[in-house]
Amino acid sequence: MKVNLATYWYDFVDLLFPRCCEACEKALVGSEKLLCTDCRVTLPRTDSDSALKMSLQTKFIGYSKVKGVYSYLIFTKKGRVQNLLHALKYKGRPEVGVLLGNLFAQEMPMGTFPTADWLISVPLHKRRFQERGYNQSDAFAEGLSEITGVPWSGTLLVRNRYTKSQTGKTKEERRDNVKGIFEVPDANKIRGKTLILVDDVLTTGATLDACVETLIQAGCDRIYIMTIAAAQQ
Repeated sequence: MKVNLATYWYDFVDLLFPRCCEACEKALVGSEKLLCTDCRVTLPRTDSDSALKMSLQTKFIGYSKVKGVYSYLIFTKKGRVQNLLHALKYKGRPEVGVLLGNLFAQEMPMGTFPTADWLISVPLHKRRFQERGYNQSDAFAEGLSEITGVPWSGTLLVRNRYTKSQTGKTKEERRDNVKGIFEVPDANKIRGKTLILVDDVLTTGATLDACVETLIQAGCDRIYIMTIAAAQQ
């Protein structure tokens, strides 16, 4: 019988330095990476909540150029999805965003992923980018792009002012906090284009709303919105 020495080696390394699932924190085994098999199957998808899916489509109903809103997972406080987002944003694990982008694109029914010219990530201010070392929305956009072939950019839309975190703010405070903070450096690159605007989590929609206004003013033709997760309101 042929012995797979590599398998034994990986099992030995896992015993000494256990790798944990970023969602449930249980030990990963074998070829599992970032997510355990159980979490890959059972993480709460928005497809399982018809009311949430409908509410997503109405969040940007005032913008005729927004043609669809898609979120992959359902966000709940102290849940597994929050653990994933925390790892992505605060534990230096951009590969979590890439993986979730891959999974979301792979799980969308054939022919339903929007046809677009660009995936555009919601930008961080350069100061926040330097603090974190990466933009979590870039990672998600990269993952989507790897599967769909739609090119992504983290520079077609920029944030021109540093703002405090949106966490803990009311809906009105969130909107005031991000009003006028985005700009398009070169409108010629998006004029007449179809864009997919990408972010990590959709809550009140204030940040995405500000991005949409800026992109429309720059002359894009249509916009789709895609996030890792959406919070139930």
